[in-house]
Amino acid sequence: MAQQAVAQHAISIRLACKAFGISETCYRYQAKLSDDNALIAEQLIELTEENSDWGFGLCFSYLRHVESCCWNHKRVYRIYCELALNLRIKPRRRLKRHAPEPLKEPIRENQVWSLDFMHDQLSDGRKFRLLNVIDDYRREGLAIEAGFSVPTIRVIYGRITGECLLQN
Repeated sequence: MAQQAVAQHAISIRLACKAFGISETCYRYQAKLSDDNALIAEQLIELTEENSDWGFGLCFSYLRHVESCCWNHKRVYRIYCELALNLRIKPRRRLKRHAPEPLKEPIRENQVWSLDFMHDQLSDGRKFRLLNVIDDYRREGLAIEAGFSVPTIRVIYGRITGECLLQN
């Protein structure tokens, strides 16, 4: 835009650059196209034709270590992208999951029980746990066991399940 302003309106370069907020160095910059770019492009095309499953990383490593080329990786990547040699990213296959079976509702009392742990903290910082035994048919709590520790053996074989069996 600054170049158009200088050409069409015959204003100075300094004034045009100041108006568009760019530096004069930016205005005067000319990109240096070297013959190396064509050589890099040729080698990249050759590599990707020979090894179709190689991505940029393998191509660059091959050029750097086997061919002993000392080009900057950013330059090589720019040319790699300009040539549109990028490999497509393959989407991951999704695992086919079977539809879960719906939960069967109990048809009588004491057919299905649920155990549920709840935990809280006292005002002095000690934590305690509550084990709730619930009958799924009646949706009624059969027993609540409170304690600072509720070991597995006490849950399975202990008095909690025994008490519930005696009640019903």
